[in-house]
Amino acid sequence: MSREQRGYISYLLRLWQTRSEGELVWRASLESPHTGERRGFANLADMFTFLEGEISHAARDQIAPNVDERGGDICE
Repeated sequence: MSREQRGYISYLLRLWQTRSEGELVWRASLESPHTGERRGFANLADMFTFLEGEISHAARDQIAPNVDERGGDICE
């Protein structure tokens, strides 16, 4: 079952600090538990941009039948 069919996306998030030009900066990586693919990010803004793209892509591919327009579960 693909992530679009399940209605969620999961990643293992790793965060760490390092020095860049004398300043402490945060680095990040995301790893897919399904494929093992790992993506590294030089800053948190790049990671959030990637995640926004993943969510947009998944939203275009699926309309979740059990979620109302506010994002809450529909009780039947």
